[in-house]
Amino acid sequence: MLGNDIVDLNLAKIQSNWRRKNYLDKIFTVEEQLLITSAKKPDEMVWLLWSMKESAYKIHNRKTGLRDFAPKSLKCSIHSNNKQTYGEVNIQDVIYFTKSNLQTAFIHTIAAPVYGKLEEIKVAIYELPDHPDDYKSTKPGCVSHHGQYLALVY
Repeated sequence: MLGNDIVDLNLAKIQSNWRRKNYLDKIFTVEEQLLITSAKKPDEMVWLLWSMKESAYKIHNRKTGLRDFAPKSLKCSIHSNNKQTYGEVNIQDVIYFTKSNLQTAFIHTIAAPVYGKLEEIKVAIYELPDHPDDYKSTKPGCVSHHGQYLALVY
C-alpha cells in the first residue's frame, strides 16, 4: 500500500491562515508545533507536516477501513530536512515511513508501511494544464491533487 499527498504552496497561502489563533493546536502535537515555530521556513514546515499526515493516513484508512482523520493523533517525526526529507508518522502505534520532496511551488510526500519501499515508489507529478485525462487507466497506487498539481504514485 502507498500513500501520497501534494500541497500547492501558492494555493495553501491563499486558502489557509495557519497563523490564526488555535489553528496549530487543532492539527499539530506540541512537538510538531515546536518544529513549526523554530523552523527557518515555518510555512514550509506546516505543509510538510500536513502532507506527511495526509499521505500516511491514506494508507492507514485503506488498511483499517476506518474514516477517522484526526490530524493531531497522527504524530510526525522528521529525520532529515532538505530537498529530500525522510520521516515517520505514528498512527495508533503503527509506523508509516515518509519521503518528502520540497520544491518552491509544492511539497509532495509519499508514504509506505516499510521504509525500504520508499525508494521503489514511482512518482509522476503533473502541473495544469498538463494533467492527463486518463490517469486512472494507468492504475496508480494512490492519487493526490491540490491546486495546479496532480501527483500519482505506483
